[in-house]
Amino acid sequence: MDIVGICGSARRQSFNRMLLNLAGECMPAPMHMEILEWADVPPFNADVLDAQGFPPVVQAIRERIRQADGVVIATPEYNFSIPGMLKNLIDWISRGTDQPFADKPVAILSAATGPLGGARVQYDLRKVLLFMNTAVLVKPEIFVGQATQKFNAEGECTDALTRDFVASQMQAFQKWIERHQRLHTPS
Repeated sequence: MDIVGICGSARRQSFNRMLLNLAGECMPAPMHMEILEWADVPPFNADVLDAQGFPPVVQAIRERIRQADGVVIATPEYNFSIPGMLKNLIDWISRGTDQPFADKPVAILSAATGPLGGARVQYDLRKVLLFMNTAVLVKPEIFVGQATQKFNAEGECTDALTRDFVASQMQAFQKWIERHQRLHTPS
């Protein structure tokens, strides 16, 4: 099962990158995740899209998402919402009639140094993804609060409960993808 991972933070030592890596480690055996790098995506500009089409980096990401069985997004919360760079990426991906996120199973996770664990970003991100007709996994929701206490300097999760929560979400995501594939595969 081919999974694409997207980290909503550009920081090298991002807790959300650590959380995304943990999700990859916790995936059941038939799942494998490739984390996409997207720092080179330019600011969205409809004039560029109309005149030149998708920039090559955006087109490559769109195709990779289209090929994947599912997408896992781990993102921080910036100012109670979606980080601007992640929203920019989504805006590029969402253009065109050949929407790669349409009917794509998606799981969302978030980590933060505060107690809420990025809860508000997930609700805003869900609204955007639902508008693009994605199949967002509803439960279990993963909000990792106090992330500084749950990951060490090497980026490894040191909290057994966090690991268990993430593992339960990845197991639910596998079942979600399988159910989605059964519903969308002609008999």
